[in-house]
Amino acid sequence: MSTKPPRPVVLFDVMGTLVHDPFFVEVPRFFGTDLEALVATKHPTAWVDFELGEIDEHELGRRFFSDGRALDVAGLKRAMLDAYAFLPGIEPLLARLRADGVEMHVLSNYPCWYRLIEDKLGLSKYLPWTFVSCEMGARKPDARAYLGACERLGITPAECVFVDDRKQNCAGARAVGMDAIVFDDADQLALELRRRGLPAREA
Repeated sequence: MSTKPPRPVVLFDVMGTLVHDPFFVEVPRFFGTDLEALVATKHPTAWVDFELGEIDEHELGRRFFSDGRALDVAGLKRAMLDAYAFLPGIEPLLARLRADGVEMHVLSNYPCWYRLIEDKLGLSKYLPWTFVSCEMGARKPDARAYLGACERLGITPAECVFVDDRKQNCAGARAVGMDAIVFDDADQLALELRRRGLPAREA
């Protein structure tokens, strides 16, 4: 008697995959500039350090700009909070996956402000914020981010499907033995998940 192989655990990136990322439009707009100019003036590692949990938001405010200008932390948080929204089709897709019993976890590069996303959108009603870089101390595509998640879940990389809109993060997942899907939109993601035995059809 044949048995079906166990379904994989799905590890989801959040920004640009499940939730709109304000960095590219709303954040430059908040500063009254464009993305290219913002990237040229911000400190090269301050945001990364914030995502790793190595500095708090007070220190982020002090270090955000390379020229030492102070950052309006509260204003930036408001601008980002206003922009957070589920990407089209994502919420019903997550609901179908959850209803079908698919095990899902967040694997995200983000600072403690992920709680703003949770407060606004309630993402945890579909999947837990299990692995966030500010708490793990590792960021994708560092192998430690993927392997640390597997270790905590008690599974091998081969038992995971990783979903991210960034090709380099998917490449990092594949390098440690995970299957990976480069996210484009909800319809494409649903199709890719069904190909892996994860029902995500409309009821």
